[in-house]
Amino acid sequence: MSSIQLPVRRGFAETLRRDAWWVQPAIVLAILTAFLIYATWAAFQNANYTWGPYLSPFYSPVLFGDPAHAWFGPRPGWWPGWLPFSPALIILPFPALFRFTCYYYRGAYYKAFWADPPACSVGEPRKSYRGEKTLPLVLQNVHRYFLYIALIFLGILLYDVYKALWFVDTATGRPEFGIGVGTLVLALNVFLLGGYTLGCHSLRHIVGGHLDRLSGAPVRRTAYSCVTCLNGRHMRWAWMSLIGVAFADIYVRLCASGVWTDWRIL
Repeated sequence: MSSIQLPVRRGFAETLRRDAWWVQPAIVLAILTAFLIYATWAAFQNANYTWGPYLSPFYSPVLFGDPAHAWFGPRPGWWPGWLPFSPALIILPFPALFRFTCYYYRGAYYKAFWADPPACSVGEPRKSYRGEKTLPLVLQNVHRYFLYIALIFLGILLYDVYKALWFVDTATGRPEFGIGVGTLVLALNVFLLGGYTLGCHSLRHIVGGHLDRLSGAPVRRTAYSCVTCLNGRHMRWAWMSLIGVAFADIYVRLCASGVWTDWRIL
């Protein structure tokens, strides 16, 4: 009779691996922590989020706030008096929850923040596995619905790039076409966010993953192939877009603060 070897139960961080397995979760922990701290700080500033035709992606769209940019007027009356007002606090939760529930990010921050597990073949700090079938982790299944919202935000940010092509002529007061470094920064941000959003696992399933035969639907087959191509590098798009959106906010903020000078290319 052949013997069956049972899985070995390891203590926390116990492993036979000889490589530096802890490096990747440590880097993920550092980058995500830094991003969360900066994004929270930037969201509560309620200042320096616009410069010329540029609008920080952290604040776009401005639903309430500065009448020059807000869609629906100044601070709404229903806003809690004890909470500092900022337009970013209204819209940031939506893209944030899209990333938080992302299949890739879930695997990344489960390892980095919860050590679940710290890495493959490395002992966990818990003895049981519950998966995502109970509260609160079962709520991760709302990822598809935040994808729909993320696609809307992507279109809004693309429109912001278009607006970033029109500078006010100081002599005539009329808008004139131009390209500044900030225009390219905002455009790069949309490109990276597009690569990340359009490569989403949920979008891949929506456009064709649930079909039994893609050959009978050529348009959806092409869309499925395009999403699959982006999805194959989903991790890279996830990190590049995270850094890109933070840098776009930093660029607009420093230009508005007078720290950086925006160079006109055209």
